[in-house]
Amino acid sequence: MADKQISLPAKLINGGIAGLIGVTCVFPIDLAKTRLQNQQNGSRLYTSMSDCLIKTIQSEGYFGMYRGAAVNLTLVTPEKAIKLAANDFFRQHLSKDGQKVSLLREILAGCGAGTCQVIITTPMEMLKIQLQDAGRIEAQRKLMSQAAVRVPGGPVELRSHTAMQLTRELLRSQGIAGLYKGQGATLLRDVPFSIIYFPLFANLNSLGGCGADGPAPFYVSFASGCIAGSTAAVAVNPVDVIKTRIQTMTRGSQEDTYGGVTDCIRKILRQEGPSAFLKGAYCRALVIAPLFGIAQVVYFLGVGEFLLSFLPQQNN
Repeated sequence: MADKQISLPAKLINGGIAGLIGVTCVFPIDLAKTRLQNQQNGSRLYTSMSDCLIKTIQSEGYFGMYRGAAVNLTLVTPEKAIKLAANDFFRQHLSKDGQKVSLLREILAGCGAGTCQVIITTPMEMLKIQLQDAGRIEAQRKLMSQAAVRVPGGPVELRSHTAMQLTRELLRSQGIAGLYKGQGATLLRDVPFSIIYFPLFANLNSLGGCGADGPAPFYVSFASGCIAGSTAAVAVNPVDVIKTRIQTMTRGSQEDTYGGVTDCIRKILRQEGPSAFLKGAYCRALVIAPLFGIAQVVYFLGVGEFLLSFLPQQNN
């Protein structure tokens, strides 16, 4: 299935639909992950994923769990489309006369896919994190009876709570670089993720193939996507913690600020210990597993090709 010949437009549609379905299903867990990862010693509001979600509903209502979802739903289509289509593109160009792709070439294809997706992933995550973490900051401010929060890196206060307002504020104060803050950390997360995920999925999926050349059943593709996704997610979680901390612009008054990846690692180790790099790991696994399982099922079902079949065909 991973090497099935699919046109580029169909790949883009498949990736986009898979992303929309997956994000809608698991976004509350992703919100809990962000808030848990941003908690620092001395400012803990949540003890677990369930505690975070319960307190979010109590203080912000049911739709509070979907803060930042609009950003993800808008940008996840190009992001997932680029990731899945780029991997297939690199695999096809690295294969030799249709033969099975070697592990090294699978890793190179995954590396290329992870690098390409960062174009969309970095600004998407930058905006999403601000919106997701706003409720935690508000709750902390209420508890500590403070009227303002400290914003590292400049005097700008991001008081707005919509993606467009945040985007305008960042562009006005920092230019396009403001939307790409943490791009290095995003690369350090997404490239290793793709290097782990795509070869692992391809090999797990091949175990359930029907015959020498037949595709695996859809449930095998789903299970393979879930296993490979959760494995890769947990493996790169320490970098995801670093990325989340660096990209968070509004912090509580007692929380550290970070000058880069190295500074972030040093401060986390000194203040919170190595276990802090595992914060939100199980949430991230719960988010990524169905997200990529659904993605592979959409690919298997050929939704993109089906939709394209309704378009008028041009005569050459």
